[in-house]
Amino acid sequence: MAFSAMISLPLSLRPSPALGSRRKLPIRFSISSSASVSIESNTTQFDLQGYWTSLRKEINQNLDQAIPIQYPEKIYEAMRYSTLADGAKRAPPVMCVAACELFGVNRLAAFPTACALEMVHAASLIHDDLPCMDDAPSRRGQPSNHTIYGVDMAILAGDALFPLGFHHIVHNTPKDLVPERRLLRVVAEIARTVGSTGMAAGQFLDLNSSSSSSSISSAIEFIQEKKFGELAQCSAVCGGLLAGAEDEEVERLRRYGRAVGVLYQVVDDILKAKSGDGALKKERGGKSYVGVYGVDKAMEKAEELRDEAKKELGGFEKYGEAVLPLYGFVDYAADRGFSVG
Repeated sequence: MAFSAMISLPLSLRPSPALGSRRKLPIRFSISSSASVSIESNTTQFDLQGYWTSLRKEINQNLDQAIPIQYPEKIYEAMRYSTLADGAKRAPPVMCVAACELFGVNRLAAFPTACALEMVHAASLIHDDLPCMDDAPSRRGQPSNHTIYGVDMAILAGDALFPLGFHHIVHNTPKDLVPERRLLRVVAEIARTVGSTGMAAGQFLDLNSSSSSSSISSAIEFIQEKKFGELAQCSAVCGGLLAGAEDEEVERLRRYGRAVGVLYQVVDDILKAKSGDGALKKERGGKSYVGVYGVDKAMEKAEELRDEAKKELGGFEKYGEAVLPLYGFVDYAADRGFSVG
């Protein structure tokens, strides 16, 4: 269910400009060509790294306060170990804040939900890494939670983080900025995302899909969207819900977030396959676009997802430069132009 794996590989994915170059794809605004050129230039110049770094610092401070050590201490230590890991990029909470700010709402309205999304993310990673799931020895540049605290405590830490996220939203969101009815929609959205029709469904199919190429091929879209697209989708949607976005705008954010989340993972798999270190085969085998279709087809899929995400953002032209952080996420997912975490 990860949306934020560590990458330190070369940026160039292929000679053509599709994924590896710094060329930006055309932004599909239905406005004058001169305005489109202006927005494209601003997109290229927008300092996503600075924006992300600043927000990451604020989110880390909020998370530190949201999970204090108290009785029973061991559970809270395990919760903090994974949630406050130095290697965490904070992509879901930053996307949530960016989507909220798109509509001109103060970012303070989004911080509790942003922290909750990171708690949910950490919980999902703790459980994914368990020996009975993906059996991963490390996460975010440090040993997996169960490696340090044991399987039993890791399960409890994950179990505790899920409801803590909901509690944090309800009790810490400024009531003068976000009406209660919006919070109900946010809580329902996160609950759906982590449940049996969301991330849990993706993990189930990842664990239980057959090794036959025909079966894997038919399931790959579902696995990618549910295991990797759901959290990014939820992050963008929650930001819009907090800000009072119209239903059509929320659905645009949903499609945008899903495309960015899957794009990130597809590019991750391409980079691992090109590194030649066997990491992709060991971790995900045939349960990835690269494993099923090969690197070239995976690159084509990544380009489609990049186009899809930017096409959805074209519907937010009336918000001007406030949409630039969301465009930045698309290019970062494809190009990895800087390091976070």
